[in-house]
Order: sequence, then C-alpha cells, then structure tokens
Amino acid sequence: MRKIVVYELLSLDGVAEDPDAFIVGWDDDMDAELGAVIGTQGDVILGRRSYDEWSRFWPTSTIEPFATFINGVAKHIVTSTPLDGRWANATAVDGDPVAFARRLKEGDGGDIGVHASISVARTLLAAGVVDELRLVIAPRIAGAGRRLLDGLPPLRLETIRNVTSATGYLLVDYRIAH
Repeated sequence: MRKIVVYELLSLDGVAEDPDAFIVGWDDDMDAELGAVIGTQGDVILGRRSYDEWSRFWPTSTIEPFATFINGVAKHIVTSTPLDGRWANATAVDGDPVAFARRLKEGDGGDIGVHASISVARTLLAAGVVDELRLVIAPRIAGAGRRLLDGLPPLRLETIRNVTSATGYLLVDYRIAH
C-alpha cells in the first residue's frame, strides 16, 4: 500500500499560511529534505487555493528540484468547481477527498504527497489516512495565520528523524501511529 505524506512549512508557532513570511532563507539541508520527500512521490493531492496560486507560478518557475517535480507529477485537486485546464497533469477530485485518498493509496505507484494545502492536510489527518508528517519548522514566530494542526483530534506521532539545518530550521519527520 502507498503512503500519504504531508509536507508542510511551518513557523515555530505552527502557522502554515503564507510561508514566504517566515521562511526567509533556504539552505542545502532543506533542499536535500525536499529532494528526499518528492523523490518518492508519484501523485500529489492539492486544495483549490493551492492549485490556483501554484498554477500561476510553477509552470514557468526554474526553482529546482520542485518545479520539474510539481509540473510533471499527477496532481489531484480537491475542489467543487471545474479546473480551467491551465496546468498539466491536474485533475479535479470527484466526491469525498478521504474516500479518494483511500482509493489512491490502494493503487500502484510511489508515495502520495500533500503539499501546502492546509485544509486538505487537516481533513486527511483527521480521517486517519496520513502515514507521515514531514515538517520544516522556521526559527520565527508568525504570530497570526492559519495553523496546520488546529482542530485535529489527538494523534500519536513517532519521530522518524529530526535534524537542524545549517541556518537553524528544524527538519522533523513523523510517522502517524495508527
């Protein structure tokens, strides 16, 4: 069975919204972590807001390795409205995103990534279908914004790895204990 891996950029106080406000540098350790995460993924599930923002940015971006990955991977967009077709390999998720994620996990392929999409990540975490949570935690307090873990039921996490990057970011990988 495939794994669902949530990868999020957070401030120290748990804010995931608008990471450009608190991710002020990117170093080689963070690049290696991102490369390891996306190197195993064959599909990505995104929310509509992330799709709308990313479909305007990533198709012409040269920021590697993520641009090549996100432009080429199969993207499943959780939305109630039709997509405009402007981004290659993007399809709308028809129906319940949790049921869709469960079906996708049963198929063949690499890991299934959830990137940036706070509400999708929360929904899948609350439903118990996420296998790993991989976080980049900035040494900054955002003070305000949507937090990734707000409103979730209690979850037990097992630490897989924790490293401090050269510029002070915490790279923490957790397995969700089911």
